[in-house]
Amino acid sequence: MSDWKNSRQTRLPWKIKKIEITDKEYPESLKKIKRPPKILYYRGNWNVDIFEKSIAVVGSRRVTRYGKGVIDKFIPGLVAENITIISGFMYGVDSLSHQKCLEFGGKTVAVLGSGLDVLYPQENEKLYSQILKQGGLMISEYEKDFRAALWTFPQRNRIVAGLSSLGTLIIEAGIKSGSLITARLTKEQKKEVFAVCGQIDSKVSEGTNWLIKTGQAKMVTEAADIFGKGVEVKTEQMDMWGKLDKKEREIVDLLSSEGLSIDEIGRKLGKNVAELSVITSMMQMKNLIEEEGGKFYLR
Repeated sequence: MSDWKNSRQTRLPWKIKKIEITDKEYPESLKKIKRPPKILYYRGNWNVDIFEKSIAVVGSRRVTRYGKGVIDKFIPGLVAENITIISGFMYGVDSLSHQKCLEFGGKTVAVLGSGLDVLYPQENEKLYSQILKQGGLMISEYEKDFRAALWTFPQRNRIVAGLSSLGTLIIEAGIKSGSLITARLTKEQKKEVFAVCGQIDSKVSEGTNWLIKTGQAKMVTEAADIFGKGVEVKTEQMDMWGKLDKKEREIVDLLSSEGLSIDEIGRKLGKNVAELSVITSMMQMKNLIEEEGGKFYLR
């Protein structure tokens, strides 16, 4: 850790600063939570406006292909509305949400369960730098060299929820996950909880499905459900699907329920692999389907 810290300080211009609960720049929403941190340490250019239109995005560390697709669908729409993405910088949904936000030119805030000079997870060094370069913030309530412990992550979650103005979006969560702690904290703060439903046999969707089933979260299927513009009809996408020829439609119908290899598609449709290779290649070029791990999926 010390090698990373020392090399980082020679490469990046962002020093650790702090803001106290008595300062006027301290976020008002954070003052209203239980046990608000008296001091926040941060790297980046502090601007309280970054929290004015913001949402917490949390979810499973063991994010699935489905969860990645949800992130790809939701985050660009939120960024387009100038909504800041707040998350916890961990594996899975957290890191992918930060990354997708940056990819589309948005601002994101990472709240750590450790001190700001402790890089965890190690793989996120580039992400740490990129968040700061694009005007975001790295935040912690702990001293710079403080190492994370099991109890610091639930503690961190109250800040993640507390900083958001729109509430918390949960993308894949187990029934005993930290994301459900964040959901409870969000409700305690009288903010909205949004959840994306998942497969009923998926362990990482048990939590989100339970939140929706018990009425503790609003089910959402697109970013517009969160910022209040209702369901937008995607006419361009509808036109694209409407222009499918018979062979393409047969493949789409098969892939609508599960991913399949080209051999499996061939057996189900009674077509040879050579012919299907041409069709699926064209469908990939049209962004209708994608291949991952030897199987084709709808985009």
